[in-house]
Amino acid sequence: MPNYRIIVDLSDRMLYLLDNNKVVRGFPVGIGKMLTQTPVGEYTIVNKQANPGGPFGVFWMGLSRPHYGIHGTNDPGSIGHLVSRGCIRMYNTDVLALSRIVPLHTRVTIRQ
Repeated sequence: MPNYRIIVDLSDRMLYLLDNNKVVRGFPVGIGKMLTQTPVGEYTIVNKQANPGGPFGVFWMGLSRPHYGIHGTNDPGSIGHLVSRGCIRMYNTDVLALSRIVPLHTRVTIRQ
């Protein structure tokens, strides 16, 4: 039985997928700008939506902190940079792969 959780490491701008506390995948991410930083803390995935449109790319996974999520992008050049209003931005292919693996209520830890 898989036991997934996600760690977003802001300092290296990476999202790590863990199964039973072992890293199984790593994805580069874009994170919040200086004035709209990605909030550090413990959250869970509370909803998922395919094709949310606009800047959210092909998939949205909302976090238990309202208005924040893990999502795709319509600007792949932004990945790896301080670009968002606090959300975690991924390549569309990566967010689709991740969304197929992790269920709702998956733990998401965002750390410096």
